[in-house]
Amino acid sequence: QVQFVESGGGLVQPGGSLRLSCAASGFVFSNYVMAWYRQAPGKERDMVATITGTGGSTTYLDSVKGRFSISRDNAKNTVYLQMNSLKPEDTAVYYCKTRFAFVAYWGQGTQVTVSS
Repeated sequence: QVQFVESGGGLVQPGGSLRLSCAASGFVFSNYVMAWYRQAPGKERDMVATITGTGGSTTYLDSVKGRFSISRDNAKNTVYLQMNSLKPEDTAVYYCKTRFAFVAYWGQGTQVTVSS
């Protein structure tokens, strides 16, 4: 079955950096768009970034453009989110996601807290 193992979250000071990883299994990873979402307490889950199967095209939430970068390693079945210049408003649980056959598959989430 489809499974994701996310890692890399934690506590970081404003201006710091983190790299999230999401290792996937159970499907042909390179065939599908992967996405990172985030959800802060009391707020809706928002799409942060997406990347196509080949990695040739990416999209970003406006508020993270220029600070975050999504990438993937299809040989390792892993998608990454490099987060730089982190702000307190980036604090959230971050999830990786894919979708195929009309079904969305989500990781378990990893907490990112930006605080001094």
